[in-house]
Amino acid sequence: MKFTVAQIAEILDGEIVGNPDVEVSQLAKIEEGFPEALTFLSNPKYTSYIYDTKAGACIVNKDFNPDQDISTTLIKVEDSYKAFTELLEYYNQVKLNKNGIEQPHYISDSAKYGEDVYLGAFSYLGDNVKLGNNVKIYPNVYIGDNVNIGDNVIVFAGAKIYSESIIGNYCVIHGGAIVGADGFGFTPDENGEYKKVPQIGNVIIEDFVDVGAGTTIDRATLGSTIIRKGVKLDNQIQIAHNVEIGKHTAIAAQTGIAGSTKIGENCIIGGQVGIVGHISIGNRVRIQAQSGIGRNVKDDEALQGSPALGYNDFNKSYVHFKNLPKSIKKLNNLDKKLNTNG
Repeated sequence: MKFTVAQIAEILDGEIVGNPDVEVSQLAKIEEGFPEALTFLSNPKYTSYIYDTKAGACIVNKDFNPDQDISTTLIKVEDSYKAFTELLEYYNQVKLNKNGIEQPHYISDSAKYGEDVYLGAFSYLGDNVKLGNNVKIYPNVYIGDNVNIGDNVIVFAGAKIYSESIIGNYCVIHGGAIVGADGFGFTPDENGEYKKVPQIGNVIIEDFVDVGAGTTIDRATLGSTIIRKGVKLDNQIQIAHNVEIGKHTAIAAQTGIAGSTKIGENCIIGGQVGIVGHISIGNRVRIQAQSGIGRNVKDDEALQGSPALGYNDFNKSYVHFKNLPKSIKKLNNLDKKLNTNG
């Protein structure tokens, strides 16, 4: 897709300094610019690059005035970073605006879908599936029986949505994610052999949720595993059966949450965090990467370590931990002196 500087300036309500007819087709960092690229300058640390950049056009703040000759065309706006972000969103909308039904595919006779739907090749819609308007289903996506998906949802290639799952509006499910697989439910018999406990619940994902690539969200044993509005899940996260995650919580990659744990709203959870089952984590909790959570957590706590301590307590303890060999040596020397003098 090619755009002229004039078209971009109109979208951003910007002022052009240079050639309005320059065409750009890609976005790039300012230090990696090339003639067909559009870039931006917001951080003063990168100002020197604008005099050497090969980019065809550059978005800058209105108060930027070059003190050397530049070859790139400028688009002046109130806030260059915000404007570039808006342009990224616009570009993404254009890029992802697919429509139509590709061949081959399978759609059950009882499945229903709204307007402006895209179904990629080899996609599968099971019995009684309902898709809203402007839903984009990319190739090799499986959607099981009785799944209900709202409006403006994107399900990228290779994702699997198991039966009875409910997905709200404006959600994004990235490639390889699996929603609604069985929870890890087994019970040992008298011989020590494990017997499967049927998992007959479902998964509910509310509006504006992003699910990263390779993330798995298990169906409930009974009831629902629930991901509340605005939750953001990174790649390769495991969410077990009957977990509930509160509104606007963000969780980084490789975190694992065991069954029936409840996580509050507006929490921030770092990568590789492990959380045991059947506990409650409050609102606005911050958990540092690689922490292990094995207890209930109150609102507004900040935790680090495994098992996790209060963030400040962990940092104080870590100072002593680093000095532990020296401290032990001093204690041993003191013990020898006491024994010698005794």
